[in-house]
Amino acid sequence: MKATMKDVAALANVGLGTVSRVINGVKVKDVTREKVEAAIAELNYEPNEYARGLKTNRTNTVALILPTIWHPFFSEYAYYVETELTKSNYKMLLCNADDDLAKERDYIQMVKQNKVDGLIAITYSDIDPFVSADLPIVSIDRHFTEDVCYVTSNNFAGGQLAAKELITRGSKKIGFIGSISAHHNETTKRLSGFKEYCEGNAIDYAVLEMIEPINDFEQQVTDFFTANPSLDGLFVMNDLMAVDVIDYLMLETNQKIGETIQIIGFDGASLVKGRSKLLSTIAQPVQELAKVSVKNILKLISGEEVIKRSVLPVTFHEGKTTFEKMIKKD
Repeated sequence: MKATMKDVAALANVGLGTVSRVINGVKVKDVTREKVEAAIAELNYEPNEYARGLKTNRTNTVALILPTIWHPFFSEYAYYVETELTKSNYKMLLCNADDDLAKERDYIQMVKQNKVDGLIAITYSDIDPFVSADLPIVSIDRHFTEDVCYVTSNNFAGGQLAAKELITRGSKKIGFIGSISAHHNETTKRLSGFKEYCEGNAIDYAVLEMIEPINDFEQQVTDFFTANPSLDGLFVMNDLMAVDVIDYLMLETNQKIGETIQIIGFDGASLVKGRSKLLSTIAQPVQELAKVSVKNILKLISGEEVIKRSVLPVTFHEGKTTFEKMIKKD
């Protein structure tokens, strides 16, 4: 027969209220806590999480919305979010949205109905009408009409850094390839930073921005290279799109990646843990993004104030798709 809270209280020689306080993390005298914890261990007592949830109006669960689990960056981010939540005795409920507005709307409704305590979201769906600032929600990159807390990498600095690395490594004419979402988000600043660096340093550059959803990727890329035959350096909006561009160049042209043309992506997720990256990329601090996101969502759940906009630094990670760095001679 499973032990009950009464059994714990009797063995520790304390009241039921004291056992409840220890289980829920409320401060009690050290000697009392030690007695209760010893009784819990001896009886192998397991608290009824459902009953606790009814009393505290908490589920100790946070939902994470991802556009897809197939994207390496999203998968790595989810891993670190779950790791951070576990440290605070929270569980993660994963929603693989797959651009399904109904799914995302249902998860927001779960927050409103207290079925989950909060929501962390990477979303490109039209959920703005269902989001409000009084709900415990943390957004990654995405802006909403209401003042929702969001966490992002320094996309503008990342664009500047990509342009600088291409030029420093010997490119003469560089280009940007990316896409435009209907929903305003921080990723558009990657192009802004790239352009500012080029224009501030009198660098010849070209831009290809494709409207999402992209239905004719190869044709648009073909037209872009046809119009700009002298391109010898590319900054691509994200790593997966960079891989698509590399595939195109290898199949359709005589370009040798890392030799005749260099390519830098953006994200820097680890495809295989512990392995070096093949693609040169502007790396987002994935683990730190997860830490800040979880810290903020737990504060919002507790009714605490949070910083509405957190911007984290990015770094350049060298792979095999860029030239060796040129060394200036005195």
